[in-house]
Amino acid sequence: MHHLLDPNFVEKQKLLSCPHPGENRSAIMLEDFAPLALITILGVLEQAYFTLQVIYARRKFHVSPPAVSGNEDFERVYRAHLNSSEYYPLFVSMLWIAGVFFSQALAVCIGILYLYSRYKYFKGYSESALKRLRPMYFGATMLWILIGLASLGVLNQLCSQYLGYNPITATRSYVEL
Repeated sequence: MHHLLDPNFVEKQKLLSCPHPGENRSAIMLEDFAPLALITILGVLEQAYFTLQVIYARRKFHVSPPAVSGNEDFERVYRAHLNSSEYYPLFVSMLWIAGVFFSQALAVCIGILYLYSRYKYFKGYSESALKRLRPMYFGATMLWILIGLASLGVLNQLCSQYLGYNPITATRSYVEL
């Protein structure tokens, strides 16, 4: 789908796969993927923020490393950070795959919503275990959407490349009838 939204996709693919003398291959990549990179950086900064919150909670509630239990308020902050860290590799992987193979604009929008949901999850969980649920479900939905888009994009690419059949284009022409 990504290539359906970009009229220069075929030309860019040719440049990336077999650059001509004098062509700057990395400039094409930088131009094309800066939005995905920005969301990735925002995600890393969010993870760093969560890490700092654990450090502050350790000091506030007098929980010295390596202890991770003892004070319920600290434990919620710690668990919110740990849960967010566990899901980050899944998020960033699906963000990039969906962005490259399906639609970068859609992946970026969903990525922003996912990061916002993780922030709300962290804040909610830090206050009460029950306040984490709504943002957790929303974030999980955003992650599943990214997984779906990534899967469709890769499947479309494989079918197009190896079978000479583009399911998304075929579906579009069928729906437009």
